[in-house]
Amino acid sequence: MPVERTETSKRSIVKAITYRGVILCLDFLAIYLFTGKVDVALGFMVVSNVYTTVGYFVHERVWARVRWGVVPVKAA
Repeated sequence: MPVERTETSKRSIVKAITYRGVILCLDFLAIYLFTGKVDVALGFMVVSNVYTTVGYFVHERVWARVRWGVVPVKAA
């Protein structure tokens, strides 16, 4: 029987951190391939990922509260 679940803040934080780890690598690689400069790639990677990590976390927490598209589970 399906059970309605709500994500905890801790789960959202862990998801955000692991997602950002992947994105850090992709950002560095893309900027390095375009510029050929490690310092530019590192700088972009750090700045970009600080504000986007916060944005991702806030986005997740807002959507955790939105009930649109969520089907309630009927007790049997």
